[in-house]
Amino acid sequence: MPSVNVVNGKQIVVENLGPAQRVVRFLVKPFSQMWHHRDLIRAILRREVSERFKGSVAGWVWAVVAPLLAIAVYTFAFTTNLKLPLSDGNAGPRVGYALFIFSGIIVFNFFSEMAFRAPMLLHEYTHFIKQTIFPSDMLAVISTLRATLYTVISISVMLLFQLAMVHSLPWTVLLLPLMFIPFMGFLVGMSWFLCAIGAFTRDAGYLMINVVPLFMFATPVFYPHESLPPPFDFWIYANALTGYVEVMRDIVLLAKLPNWHVYAWTLFTSVFTFYFGYWFFDRYRNVIVDVI
Repeated sequence: MPSVNVVNGKQIVVENLGPAQRVVRFLVKPFSQMWHHRDLIRAILRREVSERFKGSVAGWVWAVVAPLLAIAVYTFAFTTNLKLPLSDGNAGPRVGYALFIFSGIIVFNFFSEMAFRAPMLLHEYTHFIKQTIFPSDMLAVISTLRATLYTVISISVMLLFQLAMVHSLPWTVLLLPLMFIPFMGFLVGMSWFLCAIGAFTRDAGYLMINVVPLFMFATPVFYPHESLPPPFDFWIYANALTGYVEVMRDIVLLAKLPNWHVYAWTLFTSVFTFYFGYWFFDRYRNVIVDVI
């Protein structure tokens, strides 16, 4: 039962929760907040999406043209004498290796867009946060949903290209949400953490600008992780992006179920990053308003 304390003549209700109840409340809180602010999330997301191509004649066409150009360039650039890191050569070495790279680029670009923007995200909405009762923790969710939209477009282009070249898609593409949803959770948690750090120091933004490009080479975007010598082929999974890239390629290109050890690792990193990021942001939520 909740207890009532009197402080300076005001009654304050204090909930007496047990350890298990506190854990459950913490686990549920991020999702209950998203549901409670769903209308606000929808409104801001609509505004951000509409402003993406504001003033452009072609508008949303660019969201499709960009991945189309990328996959066309990859297909043209790589010669047939490259060793194809895929077991099925029906699409030909050029197309197979282009899809191999493009699938990794999709995952990495999703990550990099959030990593670049998150440290400065609260500064973009300083006026709303300081002048109104604004749920600042929802900005990371909105930003991730915005990036998700363009990532889904890129994945759709990749699948259409694969369908045009191979004339079929593996049934395992139906499992894409099993990779995509945990990855979104990972990015939301990462964004919460970077938002909080970025509120205290703008150095977080500059750090991401310098560090994130290096991650492309520490992630198996251009090469299969099997090509690395031991023990690097194992330790590369310390980079959380490796698991997401491998799972994407398994279910989209190789038509097989992902390695359950790798998938379990991606789920763990997703859940841990999501809740750690929220805990860190929530811990300094009140301080953030004063420092941005």
